Amino acid sequence: MPPEIIPVDNPAPAETKTKVRKGDAKRERGNRTGFTTGACSAAAARAATLGLLNSEVAETVVCRLPNGSEVSFAVIDGYVEEVAGLAHAVIVKDAGDDPDATHGAHMTADVRLLRHRAGEIVLKGGFGVGVVTKDGLGLEVGGPAINPVPRRNIVDNVRAVAGELLDHDGLEVTISVPGGDEMAKKTLNARLGILGGISILGTTGIVRPYSTAAFRASVVQAVDVAARQGQTSVIFTTGGRTEKFAMKQLPELDESCFVQMGDFVKAAFSSAVKREFPKVYVGAMVGKLTKMCQGLAVTHAWKAEVDRDILAESAQEVGAPPDLVEEIRAAETARFAAEKLAGMGLTVAFHQQLAKKAIRSLKKHYPGNYHLAVLVCDFEGQFICRVDEEEA
Repeated sequence: MPPEIIPVDNPAPAETKTKVRKGDAKRERGNRTGFTTGACSAAAARAATLGLLNSEVAETVVCRLPNGSEVSFAVIDGYVEEVAGLAHAVIVKDAGDDPDATHGAHMTADVRLLRHRAGEIVLKGGFGVGVVTKDGLGLEVGGPAINPVPRRNIVDNVRAVAGELLDHDGLEVTISVPGGDEMAKKTLNARLGILGGISILGTTGIVRPYSTAAFRASVVQAVDVAARQGQTSVIFTTGGRTEKFAMKQLPELDESCFVQMGDFVKAAFSSAVKREFPKVYVGAMVGKLTKMCQGLAVTHAWKAEVDRDILAESAQEVGAPPDLVEEIRAAETARFAAEKLAGMGLTVAFHQQLAKKAIRSLKKHYPGNYHLAVLVCDFEGQFICRVDEEEA
């Protein structure tokens, strides 16, 4: 049985309100959303925790996603070992129409009782979950590749159902993915220093088909809608976190002005130029910002890697020492550069340099009579800088 979104008092943002049912004949092929590895892991953990409490794992579980929506997932292979104080549950990942290497993955949770460790919830990575071996990912080296948002979401779902058990005992949650080591070979994980398995990802819990023609078309459609409403500004963001950040920076603008372009820079800017928007804004973090400096029409990770030379040159221009410049040039992520330069107090200057280069690149590739400004946030969605084209 495929997952089904259940309405709640605090609905998801507009892009996640649509009910998602596999096989829905009304939805166009290529436009069906799915669920992240993080959401499926949280659902498995919640199901196993309930199984431990009830001495039986149910066939479905309702899980709260990071975006606030509640979703019912089918559970397979559930069992409880009461003597060992252990429960096991599996959620099969449905990635929707996104061409995702983890589609069909068996996201597995084993929840074990930690007697006399009141309130503790220990999260571990098991087989098939990658191990972090390099800096620059915002995760502890040597720890599991479970990103911060899904990490919190897993713990929150476990805590929500554990109830009084945590008054006297704790729980150990181990997330594993059978076959995750093979799935990881189809990703850039090894290049990023994540070895032995996949990453547990997702900031909303929802996978949108960023790599399909349908999503590209939806970007164009969103720009058209804003134009038809008489808006004079359009704000392109790369995802939910940057959109939320941009909305805080530009509270005077109507919601229809904000368009999640995802990876589709060309589709977004070409539409804005065609519709003759006087003002265009971009909300981005360091990785996508660097790819805009590169002039990429599509910024998806599978299309092209981040140009480390741009990062290194920008670091050099703001006063980074030569040895760090070379480290950045050799690193695998833009985040590595951002974190190293933050430690030197160069965060704002570094991101300003990238924003200026992005503006010059975007105006070159998408010329038009519009004013362009770039808003940059950090990995937590906090403001770093704003650069207008006059400064570039």
